[in-house]
Amino acid sequence: MRITYKDKILEIDSNTQIKDILKDEIQNSKYTIIGAKFNNQYRRLDYKIIQEGTIELIDISTKQGMKIYIRTLIFLMAMAFNKVDSKIKLRVNYQLKNSMFCSLDNTKVTKELLEKVSEEMKSLIEKNLPIEEKLLTRKEAEELYKKEDSSKGRLQLNLKENPIIKMYFCDDYYNYIYDDIAINTGSTKVFELVKYDKGFLLRYPNSERPTELTPYRETKKLLWALNEYNDIHRILGVSTIYELNKIINNEKELKKLIMLEEALHEKKIAQIADSITKNKNVKMILIAGPSSSGKTTFAQRLGIQLRINGYKPVTISVDNYFVERPQTPRDANGDYDFESIEAIDLELFNSNLKKLLNGETIECPEFDFHEGTKRYKGKTMHLAEDEILVIEGIHCLNDRLTKEISRNKKYKIYISDLTVLNRDRINRISTTDTRLVRRIVRDYQFRGYSAEHTLRSWNSVNLGEEKNIYPFQEEADSMFNTSLIYELAALKDIALPLLQEIKRESNVYAEAQRIIEILKYFESIPNEKIPRNSLLKEFLGGGDFEY
Repeated sequence: MRITYKDKILEIDSNTQIKDILKDEIQNSKYTIIGAKFNNQYRRLDYKIIQEGTIELIDISTKQGMKIYIRTLIFLMAMAFNKVDSKIKLRVNYQLKNSMFCSLDNTKVTKELLEKVSEEMKSLIEKNLPIEEKLLTRKEAEELYKKEDSSKGRLQLNLKENPIIKMYFCDDYYNYIYDDIAINTGSTKVFELVKYDKGFLLRYPNSERPTELTPYRETKKLLWALNEYNDIHRILGVSTIYELNKIINNEKELKKLIMLEEALHEKKIAQIADSITKNKNVKMILIAGPSSSGKTTFAQRLGIQLRINGYKPVTISVDNYFVERPQTPRDANGDYDFESIEAIDLELFNSNLKKLLNGETIECPEFDFHEGTKRYKGKTMHLAEDEILVIEGIHCLNDRLTKEISRNKKYKIYISDLTVLNRDRINRISTTDTRLVRRIVRDYQFRGYSAEHTLRSWNSVNLGEEKNIYPFQEEADSMFNTSLIYELAALKDIALPLLQEIKRESNVYAEAQRIIEILKYFESIPNEKIPRNSLLKEFLGGGDFEY
């Protein structure tokens, strides 16, 4: 058979594993090769080639490679806990800046326990044991669960369309991981377990520096926001897809859950509005959050609560304050970098803000994006005594944007879709993936973009967020979690067909298949079940607010 790797054509025998086909490349790679793509589909290195196609190797200096690294590390951690004490109930909760925050349901987290588990993990890594993927029939899986009194992979078993159940076995341990992991335990050498808050952190490298741990940067406000939602939903008994699906299949319980979720949003927005109005110095509200967080609906719902408190919100658009096109900075590729804070005319913006806060009238520019210049068309703005400025944008948490305005006059809000819904105890659903599904639906509904277009641009969007938003999130006075525990079930019926349209030839086919694998486990919630004032309508359509 003929296989293409980079610019080479290789002659191979059928049923040869990827790791044997490219043995030299894997051994001599600068960074650990941890997975592969074959014909635009993610594969493990022990995958047997049975048809002609193209192979790409994935190392840990890539985002996808680091995802495989993290999943493998979680598998090893679960295995090590099991060896130290098989009765311990481990729970992987959420990601905190190159770390996974974990907890133990029935055991106190101690430094001594973490040291034992860490040593066991190091021993497993040193032994470089094979991690074998086994495909079980439904009957075999059921017998295994019964024998072991286990719920590992239960969600897979509940999906009746699944004729086989995939499990990973290593030594005398097995568990279910929803995506591919490494083929051996020696692939994840760099990690650390650290006691933190009421649980602990599993720390790991990032794709930019994949062979070392970077210094940990505290994210106490983000952890608090996640813990708050996690605790509420644990009490409600809906922290996994399995639990959510049981509620969806009970119309009365589903209605109750949706009402509770929407009430939680309204309560939090009202609390933020109250916090703003209690501080009489605040004259400006700054809102920032990553893509598809629901900033538009949040700002309008916050505006309603502010009006109840006696304030009239007035918006000013940062987009009208870009520098002239010749002064626009360029990125590494030589393209205009409109996301850079240097692309904003900071001097003019701050001058106008100061005048507004001093009670003066300003002439507002309107940026002509076609010509790349600001134009003045006689539009003026004045801030009345009962009005408050609301500014939304990627740089709003960065003090450089409003550098000439006193900190006590500003109220900063970070918003994001911080999902706390997991597939099961050790398989979480990424916040980034949830936002991606939102964006796929919104781009199709309101912008005419295909799912393929959204997936192609997603990495660039994430890079901008990592540079311009996340470093400043702890500067926020309030954090608002726009997550709704049921949202992927509501987005599924629109997103799934769009993703299924992507052809195998596309270079985003593998990512599309990965998201499909997440969505297929959700029972669907019809659009009409979602209240018209819900933040989710910003993506689904049919809501009460203007978008």
